[in-house]
Amino acid sequence: MGKRFFLTLCLIFLVALNIYPQEKTLFLLAGQSNAQGLGGKGSKVYCLENTCFEYNVLFDSIIPLVDPVGQNWKTLNRSGGSICPAFAREYNSLSGGKVYMVTAAKSGSSCHTKSRLGHYNTWAKSGDVFADAVEKTHRAEKMAQVKLSGIIWMQGERDANAIIDGKLTPEEYASGLMDVIKRFRAEFGKNLPFYIVMTGYQLDKEPKGCQAVRKMQEKVAKKMKKVYIAYSATDTFAEKKWYIDNVHYNQDALNDIGKTVARFSYKFH
Repeated sequence: MGKRFFLTLCLIFLVALNIYPQEKTLFLLAGQSNAQGLGGKGSKVYCLENTCFEYNVLFDSIIPLVDPVGQNWKTLNRSGGSICPAFAREYNSLSGGKVYMVTAAKSGSSCHTKSRLGHYNTWAKSGDVFADAVEKTHRAEKMAQVKLSGIIWMQGERDANAIIDGKLTPEEYASGLMDVIKRFRAEFGKNLPFYIVMTGYQLDKEPKGCQAVRKMQEKVAKKMKKVYIAYSATDTFAEKKWYIDNVHYNQDALNDIGKTVARFSYKFH
């Protein structure tokens, strides 16, 4: 009786798996160098087998997610240690579903065209980064067979420096950020969630630039529906010694961002 009951339960479980397939989610991590990720030294996070994946644009394929993520493709840069494994593992633990990541980051890229610095390019309409990110993400959607679930945005240091230099106003940065969000939503859906990781401070710069960017990020999140401040504690990284240089976060910081943003985004999915 006990053995037959056990086998019946197993059969029901297998049937349920076929009727109710695992949920799949796809997230885009976009921005500049801290989105690209320059960590690697410190505690690495590894995903459980067959749970977390990355889209590789060079081979147009889905591969297991492990740092370093990303590829050097068109304007986009390959990363070192990133937030991706910590984010995907935590999101998988909460949802029980498979998590797919696609990255689109360009070191030094600005949000507003006035902040553009030479070859570092910009997410504004005058640049090429946005179009490359859109193309890569559409390819990822097709290969993973799932629509984009949300965007994680890590960007702002370049615009902060332009504010310090008097080339950009805080309001112009806010306008540029809103324009980027609207263009992403025109491509991937008007209700696409947008999760902002607030810009941290640059250790070799006066704080007013990053303070202005952070303030505008909060303003945009309050003004636009489904735009969220998913992580704000980047202003504590200096005291935690979570930098590898004057601007880039170490792996402990990136892991904390990934795990926290996963918990936050899961609540709104």
